[in-house]
Amino acid sequence: MSEILKWRSPDEANAKRPSREAAMEAVKTLIAWAGDDPDREGLKDTPKRVVDAYREWFRGYDECPADELSRVFDDVGGYNDIVMLKQIDVESHCEHHMAPFLGKAYVAYLPTESVVGISKIARVVEIFAKRLQTQETMTIQIAEAIEQTLKPRGVAVLIDAEHQCMSTRGVHHKDVTTVTTQFTGAFKDDAELRNRFLKLAGYG
Repeated sequence: MSEILKWRSPDEANAKRPSREAAMEAVKTLIAWAGDDPDREGLKDTPKRVVDAYREWFRGYDECPADELSRVFDDVGGYNDIVMLKQIDVESHCEHHMAPFLGKAYVAYLPTESVVGISKIARVVEIFAKRLQTQETMTIQIAEAIEQTLKPRGVAVLIDAEHQCMSTRGVHHKDVTTVTTQFTGAFKDDAELRNRFLKLAGYG
């Protein structure tokens, strides 16, 4: 795995995390920077609420995708075709402006001798989404986590998301979505298989 795609373990994330009090002081500074008084009545509890929200929005740093994929099922009756989850919710924040980007993920893999519980694939998407991200990097990370852990014959990932750093600031273009894809193994080598995935996702 390349360094740019390497995800930190929960222990590494916790080791570099400031105290809750320091985070709340940072929020107060941002409120003042925005032009308001962090000590006025309506804002007194805002730092606490923001810090709590950040722990929820970025809880992916406390979780490991490999752990979610570690339990597999070998009794699959010889099934070796596409296993696909469609329209997995993506709720993430871009690392450039810390603004939300929201959309759907479509993830498929070709099992070898075992499969993983389908909810675990959705959890892997969620873990990477609940971190500061670029959509491009997250797409690759999801594919690599499945590839390295399950050793399938191939993985396909498609994410379609709207970025609020573009829709609520800057160029202010609403209803524009970004589509990213990543294919490995048979999905990368076999155009017919890749097209099947895209059609199943509604993009073919």
